[in-house]
Amino acid sequence: MSSSFGTLFQVSTFGESHGVGVGAVVDGCPAGLQLCEADIQTQLDRRRPGQSDLTTPRQEADRVEILSGVENGLTLGTPIGLLVRNKDQRPGDYGEMSRVPRPSHADYTYQMKYGIRAASGGGRSSARETIGRVAAGAIAEKILREKWGVEIVSWVSAIGDIEAPEVDPLEISRPQVDATLTRCPAPEAARRMEERVLEVKEAQDSIGGVVTCVCRNVPTGWGEPVFDKLEAKLAQAMLSLPATKGFEIGSGFAGTRMLGSQHNDLFVRKGTRLGTVSNHSGGVLGGISNGEPVIFRVAFKPVATIGKTQKSADFEGQEVELAAKGRHDPCVVPRAVPIVETAAALVLIDLALRQQARG
Repeated sequence: MSSSFGTLFQVSTFGESHGVGVGAVVDGCPAGLQLCEADIQTQLDRRRPGQSDLTTPRQEADRVEILSGVENGLTLGTPIGLLVRNKDQRPGDYGEMSRVPRPSHADYTYQMKYGIRAASGGGRSSARETIGRVAAGAIAEKILREKWGVEIVSWVSAIGDIEAPEVDPLEISRPQVDATLTRCPAPEAARRMEERVLEVKEAQDSIGGVVTCVCRNVPTGWGEPVFDKLEAKLAQAMLSLPATKGFEIGSGFAGTRMLGSQHNDLFVRKGTRLGTVSNHSGGVLGGISNGEPVIFRVAFKPVATIGKTQKSADFEGQEVELAAKGRHDPCVVPRAVPIVETAAALVLIDLALRQQARG
C-alpha cells in the first residue's frame, strides 16, 4: 500500500478509523526547528469532528503526541513520530456493513484488492486517515512560514449549487474563513450554505462542494519538471484526499473558453522582480512557481455513507436495502479546509528543500 508522500520531506501515515490511533512519521524535517504539540494542534482542532451541527457528531479531541524526533523543544533531524489516539470508536455501528459494500465507497475495491478490509468506518479509506497528513503538514507550514514567509489559506467557495462570490486571494485570512460554520468567508453565501447542509442532514443525505486555496509568497523556482511539476504534485496530493473528484489550477477548465490573447499573463516589473498583470496560470509556468500566488481548487463529492435507505447488493450479489449507521458528515468541505492547506504545505516544503539542495 502506498502510504508515503514526498522525496526529501517524506511523510508516512498509519492507522485505521476505529483502531487504537492514527498518525504519521515525518522523515526529513530539518534539525533545530522549535516544535511542540501546540504548533500542530491548531490545524488538528480545525479538522476534528464534532465542531458543529454541520459535521459528524463523533467526539474526538484529536490531541497529538510527539513520540520522537524532538528534544527540549527542538527537532533533532531524526524521524518525528506523531500519534493521535482514537477515543470514540464505535465499530458495532458497522456490523451490517461487513457484508454489504456501501455504494460509491471503497468497501468493494478494498475487499477485491486485499481479500480483507477494515469494515469499521472504512479503515484506511476513512477521512480519519488525514489526521496524519494534517499533523505532518502543520510542521511543514511552520517551516515554510518561518523560512520563506509562505502563507497558505483555504476556504469553501461552493457547496452544492451555492457559489460564493470571489474573494481577494491576497487579503483572505484564516480568521475570516473560520468566522462562519461553513468556512465560507462570504457571510450571505455562508448562511445559505449552512441552511442547505442542515436540510441535507435532516434528509439523511449528503452534499459536495469546492475548496479554493491560495499559497502566497511562494518564491520563484519551486517545482521539478518534467514529472514532478508543482501543479502535478499539488494535483497528486489533493486527489489522494478522500472524496476528491476534481482539481484545477489558475483558470482551470474556464481557461479553455478563452483566447490566448485573453489568457496570457503579461509580464510587468513588480518592485525588484518580474511579475504578471493577471494570474490565469495560477502562479505556475512550466511546472515551476513564477512568484505569483499559487491558486487552485479542489472538488469534493457528496459523502458516500448516508442514512437514507438505498437499494443495493451485498458481496454475494443479493439485493439488499441499506440504511448506513455510524456517524458521518453530511458535507465534508468545511472540515476539508485545513486538510487542503496542510496537503499543499507538504508539496511546497518538499519542492522547497529540493530547490535548496541545488545550492
